[in-house]
Amino acid sequence: QVQLVESGGGLVQAGGSLRLSCAASGRAFSRYIIGWFRQAPGKEREFVVAISRSGGFTYYVDSVKGRFTISRDNAKNMVYLQMNSLKPEDTAVYYCAAGSTGSSLEDRYDYWGQGTQVTVSS
Repeated sequence: QVQLVESGGGLVQAGGSLRLSCAASGRAFSRYIIGWFRQAPGKEREFVVAISRSGGFTYYVDSVKGRFTISRDNAKNMVYLQMNSLKPEDTAVYYCAAGSTGSSLEDRYDYWGQGTQVTVSS
């Protein structure tokens, strides 16, 4: 089992940057694919990005390509999401999730964090 805790959210002006962290506890963190999802007010949760077990492969949703960068440090059981050039439409609660199968689908992820709020002001 894996426990996930997100941090790093906050309020930032449009064009600014934030780095989210996802700290994992439990066994075999490096066996899991990690994804970031987000949920904006009044909207369904959506996939943002995923990273492979080794960190060598990443997959981004088109809306964040070139602005967001995911990375992981398996020695520290950490995953990071560097978010640059933030836009008001990036405002959402961001969740990290762990799963055994790489996917953009929520139901492929077995463990979820509690989320961290990101608010981008215009």
